[in-house]
Amino acid sequence: MHEPDDDGREAALREEIEQLKTALESRAVTDQAIGVVVAYGRLPSRQGREVLVEVSQHTNTKLREVAAHLVQWPMCAWLPPEIRTALDAALQRRAPSTRPEEPPPDSCP
Repeated sequence: MHEPDDDGREAALREEIEQLKTALESRAVTDQAIGVVVAYGRLPSRQGREVLVEVSQHTNTKLREVAAHLVQWPMCAWLPPEIRTALDAALQRRAPSTRPEEPPPDSCP
């Protein structure tokens, strides 16, 4: 037989599980978006997250929303103009000293 307190704990645990699932999904999309930024901007991976955060802050858009747009961008060939402008500006601030124009020799198979 369930005690009333057990029902409350069960509900709290179910809610926590849902929150953890959402966090994992959000993290996966964020990681994919970092990959898009790294490929598009030809940046080291550590700078990809910095750019993503900067775009989020400059557009006043939640990081997960910016990430979702960036992940879909290669497939739909469209990015909201404010995100594209902020992305290009963030990448420009990192050029040319931290963004190589050409990949190093033998970096790709």
